[in-house]
Amino acid sequence: MQYVYGAMLLHAAGKPIDEKGVTSVLTAAGAQADPAQVKALLAALEGVNVSEVLAKAETMAVAAAPAAPAASEKKDDKKEAKKEEKEEKGVTEEEAAAGLSALFG
Repeated sequence: MQYVYGAMLLHAAGKPIDEKGVTSVLTAAGAQADPAQVKALLAALEGVNVSEVLAKAETMAVAAAPAAPAASEKKDDKKEAKKEEKEEKGVTEEEAAAGLSALFG
């Protein structure tokens, strides 16, 4: 993963993703770069538009994000339903007024 992160960092900085760059980033981070791994990464990234891949990943992440608030809305709905249930079980204002008027006759 560190090799991919190094490539992403180079892309974000607007630098070319090449053997020298990836090796430099990993070395600067305190990791020892394996030349075979660097070459494998570069071969895998050949012909790949990194900007497009990142944009697609961002779109997918944003599309998945709205699912979380829906769960909290359901909790709110349950709370409101319980509150309404309690109100239904209790005495209405009209019933209470009628009961008080019966006391004073």
